[in-house]
Amino acid sequence: MSDNKLHEIIRVDHAGEFGAKVIYAGQIAALKLKKDHKTLKIVEHMKAQEDAHFDYFDEQLRKQKIRPTVMQPVWRVGGFALGFITALLDKRAAMACTTAVEEVIDEHYQSQLKSLQNKNEGELKENIEKFRNEELEHRDTGYENHAADLAYFKPLTYFVKATTKFAITISKKI
Repeated sequence: MSDNKLHEIIRVDHAGEFGAKVIYAGQIAALKLKKDHKTLKIVEHMKAQEDAHFDYFDEQLRKQKIRPTVMQPVWRVGGFALGFITALLDKRAAMACTTAVEEVIDEHYQSQLKSLQNKNEGELKENIEKFRNEELEHRDTGYENHAADLAYFKPLTYFVKATTKFAITISKKI
């Protein structure tokens, strides 16, 4: 795989994990306001995993001297707002947001795994596989917590998926 393609993978995954961290940070802030301690504990667990994913890609950026996406300030504000608003609306809306993001990330990671074939990409591939499995856990947690029971589940998840795909496309290049 070319260095450019490898740098693109690391940049976009760094951006995605950053986005996940700030979405969960927004949800945590709203859940604390609402004093929903049960959902807060669930979201804090998922955020801790996203923090570890982000730390890995952040280290890869530094080691390989790859610049992060210039969109990071936009993703910070937008991601936090998305997390905060969905959790403030309804715990099921927060969970619907999670299911939507994680379904897009599953497809995204699967595509990357197919392209990572070189032996020198083994560590990256192993980590992406591990992170993908944890993202699937998050998706499943969302459904177990009644995300699909939300009256506006379909339009909300459509919006979140479209936004996530847009962020991926932009973050690959700039």
